[in-house]
Amino acid sequence: MKQSSTLFLKIAVFIIGIPVLALCIFWLPWIATKDAAAHPETAYLQYPFFIGAYITVTPFFIALYQSLKLLSYIDQNKVFSELSVRALKYIKYCAITISTLIVVGIISGFILIAGEGEDITGFISLGLMLTFASMVIAVFAAVLQRLLQKVIDIKSENDLIV
Repeated sequence: MKQSSTLFLKIAVFIIGIPVLALCIFWLPWIATKDAAAHPETAYLQYPFFIGAYITVTPFFIALYQSLKLLSYIDQNKVFSELSVRALKYIKYCAITISTLIVVGIISGFILIAGEGEDITGFISLGLMLTFASMVIAVFAAVLQRLLQKVIDIKSENDLIV
């Protein structure tokens, strides 16, 4: 298979990853500092927010890396291999981890901020949308992983028969 067949998907992975990395490096510290200056009563939440955000973005980049590996396996005609199944398994686990961390963040944010009379509707709705998106990715990866594993099993049975 030509390498150009997956080039578009590889570019899409980079187009997704580079802005998220830039947001984590530049925008996130700036917005947290600005918010801490505007609301000194909640400035102590700045560092737990950083820690939570960076812990949550780590599985995201691991999943992007596994996506690139999966695309390279497709380029090398190794799509029906245990390596591809393993990459899909890691993508599934990363998506589940991201969903779990976002739910934990929503709950902890609700506990910390709700007592102060702040409106956290946007915070909760954004978290729920991200959780839903991550779970869709996890289910999709799980279905592909199971399907690919069945194809590999059938292929190995046919190789033994012939």
